[in-house]
Amino acid sequence: MTSLWPKIEPALARVQKPARYIGCEDGSVGAGSLKGLVGWLLIYPDTYEIGLPNQGLQILYEILNERDDSRAERTYAPWVDMEAEMRRRGIPLFSVDSHRPAAEFDLLAFNLSAELVYTNLLNCVDLAGVPIHAADRGPEHPLVVAGGHCTFNPEPLADFVDLFVIGDGEEAVGQMTAAVRDWKASGRTPGSRERLLRELASVPGVYVPSCYDVVYEGPALVSVAPKYPDVPERVEKRTIADLAAWLYPKQQLVPMTEVVHDRLNVEIFRGCTRGCRFCQAGMITRPVRERPAEQVTQMVSDGLARTGYDEVSLTSLSSADFSGIDSVVRSIIDDPACNGEVSVSLPSLRVDAFTVGVASEIQKVRRTGLTFAPEAGTWRMRQVINKLIREEDLYGAVESAFSQGWRRVKLYFLTGLPTETDEDTLGIAELARNCVTVGRRHHRGASVTASVGGFVPKPQTPFQWFGQNTPEELRRKIGLLRSATRGDKGVQLRWHDPEASLAEGIASRGDRRVGAVIEEVWRRGGTFQEWSEMFSLDLWRDAMEAHGLSIDWYVHRHRERGEVLPWDHISAGLHDDFLWQEWEDALEASGTPDCRWTPCYDCGACTGYGIEHVVASAVAPAGGSQGTGQDLGSGGDVPVFLRPTVGAGARS
Repeated sequence: MTSLWPKIEPALARVQKPARYIGCEDGSVGAGSLKGLVGWLLIYPDTYEIGLPNQGLQILYEILNERDDSRAERTYAPWVDMEAEMRRRGIPLFSVDSHRPAAEFDLLAFNLSAELVYTNLLNCVDLAGVPIHAADRGPEHPLVVAGGHCTFNPEPLADFVDLFVIGDGEEAVGQMTAAVRDWKASGRTPGSRERLLRELASVPGVYVPSCYDVVYEGPALVSVAPKYPDVPERVEKRTIADLAAWLYPKQQLVPMTEVVHDRLNVEIFRGCTRGCRFCQAGMITRPVRERPAEQVTQMVSDGLARTGYDEVSLTSLSSADFSGIDSVVRSIIDDPACNGEVSVSLPSLRVDAFTVGVASEIQKVRRTGLTFAPEAGTWRMRQVINKLIREEDLYGAVESAFSQGWRRVKLYFLTGLPTETDEDTLGIAELARNCVTVGRRHHRGASVTASVGGFVPKPQTPFQWFGQNTPEELRRKIGLLRSATRGDKGVQLRWHDPEASLAEGIASRGDRRVGAVIEEVWRRGGTFQEWSEMFSLDLWRDAMEAHGLSIDWYVHRHRERGEVLPWDHISAGLHDDFLWQEWEDALEASGTPDCRWTPCYDCGACTGYGIEHVVASAVAPAGGSQGTGQDLGSGGDVPVFLRPTVGAGARS
């Protein structure tokens, strides 16, 4: 085995956070041979502390290492100081498990969860000593693979990635391993790489860009069509039917340095049918597949005993929607093995499913932060985006939290949504202000942090046709909110950089031509674009201009119904008619109930795959206004005094 450690160790003295590159975590595989095995290097294209907790990467890490024909190791994007040392000392990208050069692996597999890491992917491939363009690679080079939510529009990276895995990866990695194993055994002869890619293109859920031709007419995309008759015209996503059959991760990695979400994470269900029209994750992960409550409890117990963590996070897209969430939380809190010292956090809390019962159980041990996501400031706006929670749902959840001892609550909102008016924007300040009023019934110092992000339309959602707000318009709306909350001591306003939203918009709905822009940004030093101190909109604007591409055309214009979209040949299982109907319903502010407990509206997620929603309860969770038969036509009475809305002009 080739270990680069003798060259890496001296470099660590010259970089910040050297622990990012050492490995040796509890749960890692350590050093080992690749002889006779298919080697996977799993790469998270951001820093170690962001990437290590990623559950998708950890799940595949274990599955591949349980096979007798493969071995998986990990790496993360080196920070700029380490990259400089690596280039100066001639150190290629390496795994943190055995410090083996990346080029010794058979597959370099990236997890893509955000578009602004695309330039980091190119940087990692280059650091590995592998040509960044797929067309320049030969049989001696590793395959460059990508999975994750961003792959539901793979086209911006089509020139750089050999193949994408669309959807769940648990089963697909086994089929890919078998194909690569046979390829290695055949000797990787000239031309064999192309034959392997064509073979992989027939694996369900695998998209090989080089097997497709792209046609344009002027700025318009005309078609993305397969070159060969045995390659599918449309790639359907992979969906594992039974989440309970995949008990991963069993050996969650325990880092040796501080990382985000540094706690035991247990996935309780996958998918979401709430139907929020802006939410790509909710749309592409349908149908809902719950893990049995007993299995969740056992995974928590085993995980805590092994890792020594004193906090567990029950993860999903809407954790309070899990059937019997109260009893599961209670069983963890009351477990004698936890000794009353283990806290439970529920990320992605729905306000209409957060009850006093859940609040009282969580607060028994230690109060973790509470974040709710109303997303929009008025009932009309929430009907447009289909986030069907009413004011009383939010105030009820906040009341539950403050009554159980919390003194600060975070609220997350989007601005720049379709049909949004200034009244809707100012409704964000109104909601936050009223939540403070609710909190001060219990604590004089109660406060609310309102975090506001600029909306970026995503592929495979009903809002994929919407023209994104310009940075100038987003800044104006944030200015409205700053004026509206000035002087409110209980409301702290935070906002996301509108310029970063523009760059995200370019990469999110771009076609294959945007690949040249990503490459240009990378060649000009634009890595770690997710990090505010590293982000530069000028790089993106200059690159778009250099390649003759219009930002307005790609980002700000509304799409037409008949337009060919760059991701039309990728299927998340949703019928096109369903998405378009949801877009039209949004423009009419008409809501669609959660289908788990209401009649099917034929989105395609179940019927297309022969998989029904797997839920433990025949009725909706306690509380909630969505899908429970309540009147969705009006906002209802608000239990606190609402101040009159002040117009924008009066505040300027």
